[in-house]
Amino acid sequence: MLSITEAQVRELLSMPKAVELMRGVFSSLARGEAINQPRRRLILPTGSVLHSLAGAYGKYFGTKIYSTNPGHGAHFFFLLFDAETARPLATIEANYLGQIRTGAASGMVTDLLASKGHAVLGIIGSGFQAHSQLEAMRAVRDLSEVRVWSRDASKRIAFAQANQVTAVDMAEQAVRGANIVVTATNSKEPVLEASWISPGTHVNAMGSNTATRRELPAELIAKADLIVVDSLEQAKIEAGDLLLAWKAGDWTKAAEVQTLFANPHPYSPEKITVFKSLGIGVEDVAAAAFVYETILASKL
Repeated sequence: MLSITEAQVRELLSMPKAVELMRGVFSSLARGEAINQPRRRLILPTGSVLHSLAGAYGKYFGTKIYSTNPGHGAHFFFLLFDAETARPLATIEANYLGQIRTGAASGMVTDLLASKGHAVLGIIGSGFQAHSQLEAMRAVRDLSEVRVWSRDASKRIAFAQANQVTAVDMAEQAVRGANIVVTATNSKEPVLEASWISPGTHVNAMGSNTATRRELPAELIAKADLIVVDSLEQAKIEAGDLLLAWKAGDWTKAAEVQTLFANPHPYSPEKITVFKSLGIGVEDVAAAAFVYETILASKL
């Protein structure tokens, strides 16, 4: 059984490849050829939480397990198995694995729903997930301008310098006029206003995956013409952006990403689209399997 490090994942899994892998995953889900199990959480009185999410894709199945504590950080691992024999194949340090597949999923959906050609990107958030979101948007679109805002001025300036983008002083400056918007924060409350989002804009919201947190206001959820999620089952458990907007439980407006392959939605300059990204286990399986196969091939 292989033991795969964070450094190996970083070396082998590029963003363009990860976007390609996510396209394959959701195409397989659309055909009923992949399986996803929603995230489960074990919550302790200490504030520590054990999270697990699993899936099956192609010749592999596996689960990502990670622990978090507000005062002590997070630790991520992925366990990969052979689907035919259940033989364990690899243990993988999975912090970067999760980061890049989250960005790649947003990139893949953006490629399906956002306008083609040059784009203006507005980012709210400047943490490690914001970095991979920017990388994913650059992988699928020619960005003529990128503006970033986050609450911590020093962090947003550092992010802007590291990525050669523009730091702005207010969230509205980042978002208004952008035709692709990314929210990548840990905020409990909305970080933008619906009035800032113009028709023809695509929004990727990926910062919240708990039922009591949201980055998008209810007004934007109501205003959006199309809302897609990576898993409806999982969204009904933890998509605070939608749960807090749809308290009556009306999910008729939401569709799964996989349906876009069977029923494409061509870009419309009149419509607002939203991808509420939660991160699902089958995405990790695809990314982990690619890294595993690449390392295995190098040993032959």
